[in-house]
Amino acid sequence: MLFSLVSLVRIGPGDKESVFFVDGSDQEMPFAAAVSDKSNLKVAIQETTQVIADELGCVPDLTLVFVTHHHASEFATLAATVRERLGGGLVLGCTGETVIGGAREHEDGPAISLLSGVLSGADLLPFQLEFENTPDGVMCGGLPDDLTSATSETRAVLLLGEPFSSVPQSVLDLLADELPDIPVVGGMASGGNPGENRLFLNDREIDRGAIGVVIRGGPRIRTVVSQGCRPIGAPFVVTKAERNVVYEMGGSSPMQRLQELYHMLPPRDQKLVEGGVHIGIALNEYQETFHRGDFLILNVMGVDKKSGALKAGGTIRVGQTVQFQIRDGETADADLKRLLERHLSESPRLPAAGLLFSCNGRGTRMFSQPNHDASLIQAQLGPMPLVGIFAQGELGPVGGKNYIHGFTASLALFEEEMA
Repeated sequence: MLFSLVSLVRIGPGDKESVFFVDGSDQEMPFAAAVSDKSNLKVAIQETTQVIADELGCVPDLTLVFVTHHHASEFATLAATVRERLGGGLVLGCTGETVIGGAREHEDGPAISLLSGVLSGADLLPFQLEFENTPDGVMCGGLPDDLTSATSETRAVLLLGEPFSSVPQSVLDLLADELPDIPVVGGMASGGNPGENRLFLNDREIDRGAIGVVIRGGPRIRTVVSQGCRPIGAPFVVTKAERNVVYEMGGSSPMQRLQELYHMLPPRDQKLVEGGVHIGIALNEYQETFHRGDFLILNVMGVDKKSGALKAGGTIRVGQTVQFQIRDGETADADLKRLLERHLSESPRLPAAGLLFSCNGRGTRMFSQPNHDASLIQAQLGPMPLVGIFAQGELGPVGGKNYIHGFTASLALFEEEMA
């Protein structure tokens, strides 16, 4: 393993100012990460880039940057400054309501986190996307022209979007045709009103659309996507639906089915239903029984009281099997633990680095203790360089297909290269 202990080092005066870094051995390391909560962005960039330069010992091929809105006055020069101090390479990043670094989720106060990597043998294809409404729907332009020229070598697509000016589903639909079975991981910038979120690509600050990079060759990239729900009641076949509106489940309206189920639930689950219910689409409708993790989870956007119809946060078709779902901190904790354990059983070699996109509805809004997702991942798979944000929509594959999620933790893991 290329990484040893995780350290939290305080630099300079003040108990609240610190830099996290992954302390390594004497070996040259392919990944390094750093995060600073300094209120002075220039100082924070100096400290984090110095840690990464010392750890890597060379110019990185790829650097991911995440920053809170506390530093908005200096967004225009942020990416260029980071790239200059690291000596070059591709820089990709965005703003976040909360920045993740190491085992911490910085939910209060300023923070900036960086992850840099030397991706031996990798070919990086960066892109910037623009979206346009047309009579035929939303059109997306800007993906690399030679997207399909080396599909077998493509490891993953990292995608970051501005939530008010991009339509990530249109990108996922395009990539499903061009790069089938390739994971798309990332998230939507968060923490700002329309016009306030930012994306960063190389030397530039971008205020709309989406950016990303196609990674060909280099280390393998695995994904863990935890939706954090558990099914309640019985599954039903959808018998009447149109786009994202379900009119009938098993011949009755969704509202009728939910009312029947509600009276059968224990008091704790009744309270969770009152707080908000979700609906899951079975990933394999030919299964005889369904359990947690067997569904793509969609938010319930509303219910028509007159007809009892349900509006979901995604398309549901007649013939699909669906089941109501509930989510709380305990369920989300158990789900993430289960998936991390499964990852270890399938890939016992610990990852070299990770990117985490957790929903901004998680953190202390969902869990009783802070730093839940980041600390759990470090405890199960670390220590490792780990950065990310609380996103306004998380991207990741479920059942071999890429989706945009809510209330989810989507994790991309770079595997350690063989010696």
